[in-house]
Amino acid sequence: MLKIRLFVIVVFGFISCLTMAAGSALSQEKPNIVWIMSEDNSKHYLKLFDPAGAETPNIAALAKDGVTFDRAFSNAPVCSVARTTLITMVYGPRLGTQFHRRIELARMPDNWKMFPAYLRDAGYYTTNNSKKDYNAIEPKGTWDASSNKAHWRNRPAGKPFFHVQTYTDSHESSLHFKQSWVDSPDLQTDPETVELAPYHPDTPLFRLTYARYHDRIKSIDNRVGKLVEQLRSDGELENTFIFYFGDHGGVLPRGKGYINESGLHVPLVVRVPEKFKSSSPFQRGDRTDGFVDFVDFGPTVLRLAGVKVPAYVDGTPFLGQGTRREQVEAQNKTFGYADRMDEKYDFCRSIRVGDWKYIRNYQAIYPDGLQNNYRYINLAWKQWRELFKEGKLNPVQSAFFLPKPAEQLFLLTDDPHEINDLSTNPEFRDRLIAMRRELTEQVKAMPDLSFIPESILVEEAMDDPIAYGQRRKALISNYVDIANLALLPAEKAIPKLREALQSKDVVDRYWGYSVCSILGDKVAELTPLAKQSIDQEENSLVKLRACEFLGLTIDSNPVPVIETILKESDSAVVNLIALQSLVFFKDGPFDYQVDIDFDSIKTVDSQVVRRVGYLMGLPEAEIKKRSKLLMKQLRK
Repeated sequence: MLKIRLFVIVVFGFISCLTMAAGSALSQEKPNIVWIMSEDNSKHYLKLFDPAGAETPNIAALAKDGVTFDRAFSNAPVCSVARTTLITMVYGPRLGTQFHRRIELARMPDNWKMFPAYLRDAGYYTTNNSKKDYNAIEPKGTWDASSNKAHWRNRPAGKPFFHVQTYTDSHESSLHFKQSWVDSPDLQTDPETVELAPYHPDTPLFRLTYARYHDRIKSIDNRVGKLVEQLRSDGELENTFIFYFGDHGGVLPRGKGYINESGLHVPLVVRVPEKFKSSSPFQRGDRTDGFVDFVDFGPTVLRLAGVKVPAYVDGTPFLGQGTRREQVEAQNKTFGYADRMDEKYDFCRSIRVGDWKYIRNYQAIYPDGLQNNYRYINLAWKQWRELFKEGKLNPVQSAFFLPKPAEQLFLLTDDPHEINDLSTNPEFRDRLIAMRRELTEQVKAMPDLSFIPESILVEEAMDDPIAYGQRRKALISNYVDIANLALLPAEKAIPKLREALQSKDVVDRYWGYSVCSILGDKVAELTPLAKQSIDQEENSLVKLRACEFLGLTIDSNPVPVIETILKESDSAVVNLIALQSLVFFKDGPFDYQVDIDFDSIKTVDSQVVRRVGYLMGLPEAEIKKRSKLLMKQLRK
């Protein structure tokens, strides 16, 4: 009996050793991957990427043992859209996830997954701590754990892990300080040492705000150092690829939410463990100018893990076995998109090729500085607008509060802050046309769902936006062509605009009047059609765009028409779009009087509450209170 027991013990011991060895081998064969994301900071605030930035010694240490990507881009300049781009590996306007503060979640095709699910299928333990903010429905099986307690330390023994850690120290709310703090600031950074962007006024308040943000970046760097130390103490540092990056651009005014480099160009460093250096085409300590986008991050993680990259994704890997340095460094193009941000609508697309940047503003009548409640909690935002109204800004600083050109062209080597628009310079006409053509081909090829108003998408598309877009690809291409009439001389645009305004297609008419508003007095001969639409048009959005055109050309007060739309519309999204126009006409040079309250609107949601509260002059605390009450009622 004793011999049998000894035999069993030996056998079980042998099996246990084999199991541990197998688990260890699995861990060694597949690297761990950790993402460290800091919220709301572009590359401009780290000295590692920009001479005017803050010192970040822990992030610099990652760079010393890895690769610094000097041209990394978030595709979208705001949290939910950028993070959905990361997790789906697909451009937001293709999937219907391009609007920040989603009104309706997009459903991915049944055979698509968010990329951590592919890692789980391959044996990885996937954790997220803890922000998601996705605009798409998360399929089951994406994460093993996602909470503020999720950690790789909770994985089964021997499993490789993929962990995402988000730090909020640099979130824009960190700059929502009150006047009492301004009167007695607590800072590490000397405000006199910061370098301001030329589009910002040089005031003590702006300098305090910059200095405060530099302090927040230093706090992020401390957190990065602590997380790296956790990996080291767990004996996993040399088994782990560490990505550090910002989730989109910075929160100083004209950063977050805007399609400029200050909104899209993010810091990215990837630490490469020595034992897995063959998975990187770069040497440790290298820097590269090869362009990488958020759509590329997921495919890169999959390749590092030895997982096949799905064919449907929009990105390509920039690390992993089989990736060549010359391929990565040949990448010199990035595509950007900015749409609705909270209650503020915009519709901008960009193509950057090398150091040339082309921006297409499809709703050019609306200034960048149009009211957005959450942004204007920041005292520097408020001061900037007050100085504009007082006429105390120079032309570069004032541009933020004026209508935009329909298209813009910048040479970033000479103009890194995008303040010298070359789109009307004859010397660069060929460059402008080439980049315009490239962007047009991009939005048609996806196709870009923003060419259909959000209210229609919410009603028709969100159960399967990909299939919806493919079925309407030819229609969307036509909408793009109508929108691009804004780029033609008026005499060439008018016949095609007249055709669009008389089309049976609602969206044709919508875009026709949108272009008329951009061209303004140059197409004033079309105002009789707009007057006819005010009287006869059944679609609220077409009527809205027609009254905007009249308000901008013949001094026709659009407010009564907009108020009628708000009283009659069953769509909160239509009302949100209409309220944008109302704010535009009230706050702009028109100074129309608006008398509105919640009882005068048929259908509301939380974003509508923001707009109405602002128009009523309610304090932010009251607007929040009303919004929370509304959401509670809707949940019932």
